Amino acid sequence: MDALRGRVALVAGATRGAGRGIAVELGAAGATVYCTGRTTRAQRSEYGRAETIEDTADLVTAAGGVGVAVPTDHLDPARVAALVSRIDADHGRLDVVVHDIFGGDFLAEWDVPVWEHDLARGLHLLRLAVDTHLVTAHHAFPLLIRQRGGLVVEVTDGTAAYNAEHYRLNVFYDLAKIAPIRLARSWAHELGPFGATAVAVTPGWLRSELMLDEYGVTEANWRDACVREPHFAISESTRLIGRGIAALAADPGRDRWQGASTSSGDLAREYGLTDVDGSRPDAWRYVVEVQDAGRPADTTGYR
Repeated sequence: MDALRGRVALVAGATRGAGRGIAVELGAAGATVYCTGRTTRAQRSEYGRAETIEDTADLVTAAGGVGVAVPTDHLDPARVAALVSRIDADHGRLDVVVHDIFGGDFLAEWDVPVWEHDLARGLHLLRLAVDTHLVTAHHAFPLLIRQRGGLVVEVTDGTAAYNAEHYRLNVFYDLAKIAPIRLARSWAHELGPFGATAVAVTPGWLRSELMLDEYGVTEANWRDACVREPHFAISESTRLIGRGIAALAADPGRDRWQGASTSSGDLAREYGLTDVDGSRPDAWRYVVEVQDAGRPADTTGYR
């Protein structure tokens, strides 16, 4: 429970979904977690959902860490610079940076070619998915490398192997989800000499707040959604990827992951972790071998 006590983490994009799960699990391991995003209790972002960074920070503290909510638009370099200056003033160190910023779900038009897709929406999706990570890296990495042993995690959708072989929804989304994998490789090259490790991590079929709402279920009764979509049986909570990243952050030998693309299922297997229901879903192997293969839904051997 105290594996990360004294460590300081920044989860950029911690309002909901994987970012929230990661922040909470870093807190459960004892870390101080700066939770950033654009939706607060006073103001919603263009995303238009009710989850807030203050809620996430409270969950981090309740889990055993210290949650700090800092409203931040990661497209605004001045706001990001102020955020990092605050972390520096508060602690003089930054040990973990998680890039989970996206917010482009409602901007993507599925299976629409580039000439038909709304150009402004597509380009804004890319700015949210890529520019935000670059802006944050520019300002946060000097503090991260002040001491050796830092960790950078790029959160994406899909592994390098899967995304290399599959077209993902539309060209803008496709680029948005390949980019973090390449960024992790770039950060490995740039940060490695300073003793930091960079990894790209994808969750499986994530039971985010948005996905649960889409199926009209909650985390408590999520299996009811399998009536509508049987393959939803392989889904995982937001906490599994969080547990994997917390274990990665606590691993003194994590440099063996340098530049890698991995998944929540891979990390769970490597570190002996389970999801909140005690299972260990291996979603990406299931997607390839069962869902994409057109086989009937059956999670036997996959969770």
